[in-house]
Amino acid sequence: MQKPVSSNVSAAVLKPVAGRWSPPKAALWAAALSPKVVVGASIVAVMVICALFAPYIAPNDPADQDLTNMLLPPVWSAEGLAQYPLGTDSLGRCILSQMIYGARVALLVGFFAAVGAMLLGTTLALLAGYFGGWVDRLISQLVDLWMSLPPVVLSLTLMVGFGTGVGNVILSIVLVDWTRFCRVVRSEVIVVRRKDFVAAARLLGFGDFRIIMREILPSVAPLIITLFTLQVGIGVIVEAILSFVGLSVPADVPAWGMMIAGARNYMYQAPWGLFLPIIAIFVTVLGFNLLGEGLRVSLDPRLRKRSV
Repeated sequence: MQKPVSSNVSAAVLKPVAGRWSPPKAALWAAALSPKVVVGASIVAVMVICALFAPYIAPNDPADQDLTNMLLPPVWSAEGLAQYPLGTDSLGRCILSQMIYGARVALLVGFFAAVGAMLLGTTLALLAGYFGGWVDRLISQLVDLWMSLPPVVLSLTLMVGFGTGVGNVILSIVLVDWTRFCRVVRSEVIVVRRKDFVAAARLLGFGDFRIIMREILPSVAPLIITLFTLQVGIGVIVEAILSFVGLSVPADVPAWGMMIAGARNYMYQAPWGLFLPIIAIFVTVLGFNLLGEGLRVSLDPRLRKRSV
């Protein structure tokens, strides 16, 4: 009797990949087949395109005020105008244009804050996890002390001291969120440090720096990439909070948090002005979270084997 054909399509597709392809190619192929990576990358790509090409995509100048058309509803409403697809705010400014230009500030802060937190936290995590001893105790105590402070309160305190500006927002997020990278990556480094290939590298006479960069760091790279994508989403949220309270960008720069702050006084008359930037923040953070979770499974060989 003929054996039934397996219905597990993903296993059939990934099996030859694992057998013939190199690990980087297998990881990229697994990422391309992951629905989370595809959906997350699509959302992120749309947001990046809006940020980069805002002058060409936005239907209006976000700073232009049309005082004769204040608090207009979206175009699908009976009172809406095609000139303002998502309506206008209390000053007659185009909400869609403000949202498109606001993506610039959100992604700029989120990306560079994530880069700074990743570099600082990962460097300390590699040192603490690899060397151990007093180096590990010192860094771990610093992390525990820093994480005992409420992150939002700490960010607000730093911004009051630094002053407004995109650079200061990025710096404040880096100084608050580097501990997340340090604590999580340190635990993984401790596990990797005990592997046989690290012991073999020591026996071959490799120096500490070479072992960290050539053996330890590539092994924890999937975790770092996942934390990086999640941190971008956190940076978007923190920037929105700071701009909501007026501690982020100047008043003439469109930002999602400032849009929410300006629309809250008219939430009963024009709720679209409040909910639309909130939806933009939600979708952006969701995209980065899906991308990070999908990449974590696709890039980590252990998790990739379990998902097959």
